[in-house]
Order: sequence, then C-alpha cells, then structure tokens
Amino acid sequence: MIEFIHPVLDEEINAIGGHYVITKEKTLKYGDKKILYFIGYGVVDTSCCGSSGCGYAIVPGFIIKWHIKLTPDTKQHVSLVEPIDENLHPEISRIIRSKDGVLQVHFILPTGDRKISY
Repeated sequence: MIEFIHPVLDEEINAIGGHYVITKEKTLKYGDKKILYFIGYGVVDTSCCGSSGCGYAIVPGFIIKWHIKLTPDTKQHVSLVEPIDENLHPEISRIIRSKDGVLQVHFILPTGDRKISY
C-alpha cells in the first residue's frame, strides 16, 4: 500500500527543456476495483533541439481508501492505493490510451519509481 498525495491540477511545472501540467484526476472501473489515474501533457519548448509535446497518464494504483487525510502544509488530498501488478500494465495502458488519447502511461511501482508502458 502507498499513501499517494494527489497532485495539484492545472499547475505548470517548469523543467529544463519545457514544462508539464497535470490536468485531470480520473478513475477507471477495472473488475471489482477502481483505478486512480491522472491525465496531463508535457511540452518541450525551451530546448535547443526544437519543440514537441505529448499527452500522458500517471497511474498510482487501485484505490483502497479515498481521501484519507490532507497534507499538513499544502492541504492536498492523500489516498491509500495499491500498486498495479505489472502483468496488468499492458491491458490497462491500452484502455487508458484508447479512452483518453494519451501516448504514454506511467505506472507508479511499489518502490515509488515509475514504469512507462507504451
């Protein structure tokens, strides 16, 4: 189980080559469970190599407990999630890509790292 802090929506995060924004918080029914995921986009617009962008999804996991608390400093919601077994990543990626038109789906692993599924 992971205590996942919900990101602030529509906040532009600047990086060395551009910026990214998480625009939507969504859920997806999968069997008898619900998956928490976020939709966003990244734009490379300050790179010397040209500009580009893409839409993506971030998938923290199956919702175990919704909005269990708020962070003390920023008052962001925290939910308890269960990371999704890697064997399910291809199917869930296909569903999210089809439903939301994104190019990349990033799964948060139990270690807190991310795995990209195309």
